[in-house]
Amino acid sequence: MVGPQAALLGDGSRLHLQHGPIDLIIGVDAAKPVARTRGFEAATRRFGSVLSELVSELPLLRSAIVSGATLPVGTIARRMGRSVRPYAPQFVTPMAAVAGAVADEVLATIVADAINIPITRAYVNNGGDIALHLGAGTEFITAIAGLDGTDHGRILIDADSPVRGIATSGFGGRSLSFGIADNVSVLAHSAAAADVAATLIANAVDLPGHTSITRQAASDIDPDSDLGDRQVVVKVGALSDVEIDLALNAGTVVAQTMFQQGRILGAALSLQGSQRIVGSLPQKPASLTRAAKQKRMVNHV
Repeated sequence: MVGPQAALLGDGSRLHLQHGPIDLIIGVDAAKPVARTRGFEAATRRFGSVLSELVSELPLLRSAIVSGATLPVGTIARRMGRSVRPYAPQFVTPMAAVAGAVADEVLATIVADAINIPITRAYVNNGGDIALHLGAGTEFITAIAGLDGTDHGRILIDADSPVRGIATSGFGGRSLSFGIADNVSVLAHSAAAADVAATLIANAVDLPGHTSITRQAASDIDPDSDLGDRQVVVKVGALSDVEIDLALNAGTVVAQTMFQQGRILGAALSLQGSQRIVGSLPQKPASLTRAAKQKRMVNHV
């Protein structure tokens, strides 16, 4: 495997880091250009060992979390373990938080290195799971768009908001899902917390036993999957309005419980053109119509 790769993008205001399956886009804003340079250097140094750290603990990270279990050793792995532990005894492995935890760790390194030369804003985007640092007067915008590029609104997060993590999950995304949601987007205090919550909410948007939903053992799709032989969704047919409501309501109950427990700060769930909002989103997206199908959230600045 090729080692860690780093490249500046566009005008040099963003950094791309890639190693194996990990792909980060990083932005740093600061009054002094040297702060951005130092932030990128800090991120690149930290990123160099991320994949090897995770690989060294993969058997534990792919194991279902149980109450009282010993946390992993590595810094990122421990972030993953802490994020999923509150959800035991339901089935979930630390891998449900891996993308968010990596984003959180790299961002923390950037911010820690900027003590003497402050940065005003920074973000680490790990395939749509985003960790945020927002200084006074700054903001970050999350866009919701259809697969055809149609704009369906914005969520604006400012420095006064407690949101510091964004994550997305759903059928057809980067990870396998037990559920049928087109998209579940979650706002939380950290990217790792948002990551695991989005996974579990997306799993809950489901119609068990429905004949229009095709499932397959996760291990048949990916022999290394942490989901083992459990059945994941591979195809979803057209659903009636009643069926869509039933599936979204099931996911909404899970999201509302998380919100009431303080584990998330907001969520948007969508399925075949219908949507549910949980919590207080800084700026709600435009309502989706039944004709506007198969939508997912994309994040950009």
